[in-house]
Amino acid sequence: MIVINMESPRWRSFKRTWYRFSRNPLSIVGLIIAIITIIIAIFTGYIAPYPGHAGFYTNFKEAHLPPSLAHPFGTDEYGRDVLSRVLFGFRYSMMMAAVVLTLTVPPGVLLGLVAGYYEKTWIDNVIMRIADMFIAVPPLVLALSICSVLTPSVFNAMMAVSLMWWPWYTRLVYNVTTSLKNEYFVQAAEVIGASKLHIMFKEIFPNTLGPVLTKITLDVGWVILIGAALSFVGLGAQPPTPDLGTMVSEGGKYLPEYWWISIFPALAISFIILGFNLLGDGIRDAFSGG
Repeated sequence: MIVINMESPRWRSFKRTWYRFSRNPLSIVGLIIAIITIIIAIFTGYIAPYPGHAGFYTNFKEAHLPPSLAHPFGTDEYGRDVLSRVLFGFRYSMMMAAVVLTLTVPPGVLLGLVAGYYEKTWIDNVIMRIADMFIAVPPLVLALSICSVLTPSVFNAMMAVSLMWWPWYTRLVYNVTTSLKNEYFVQAAEVIGASKLHIMFKEIFPNTLGPVLTKITLDVGWVILIGAALSFVGLGAQPPTPDLGTMVSEGGKYLPEYWWISIFPALAISFIILGFNLLGDGIRDAFSGG
């Protein structure tokens, strides 16, 4: 049985953070959108009205049907239900964001923490110069370059985005660490003989969580957008995978007559990005005390 001490410092800190977060109604809207997106991604198979339309399926008799009660988002050129494919697109988008951020955040944070603590040493120079090399190239351009020499697939798109995403967390944590390492609480830990690992992971690291969590939330939208861009140009998920970027690309061939084929997937991308951006702004205000 889990018992929560309502008077503990951690619980009081959580309540203060939640209060700052909930003061902004847009933050709550972002949280609701993020929760809805995650629920859709997990339970798509039960929510989608036509789950079989997410894969190989053709019914040319129902091709290009406009939005109706049977097909609220209409059907595409193969007679597949656009709503069902959009809902499955949520799953692929969230899967890409989860995989990319899982692969990039831990090494990025660790390297930034080490480089910042050993500022102005050869460790700092090696880590940050490599990070700067990746940052110097625009993320989308680097991802396109990597994907262009690999076989187009969801997996390769994830790897390409992951390869160019970690330096941003390294730079963020590096800046926070260099500003904290001379604070009194760090100096006090050094005076009493605390180890370097203790100082980095017990004293400095907890103070980087606010900026890192904010960036993670904001990056969900950016990762999904870049993944959709890769799919849009044919370097990401391949048909018949119901990827939102691929659906926008395929539907663009039928504009403006059959507008629903590409408009609804595009709106789904905007919906996800808007939600996580609002959530990220709320988290930033909650940790900054704004």
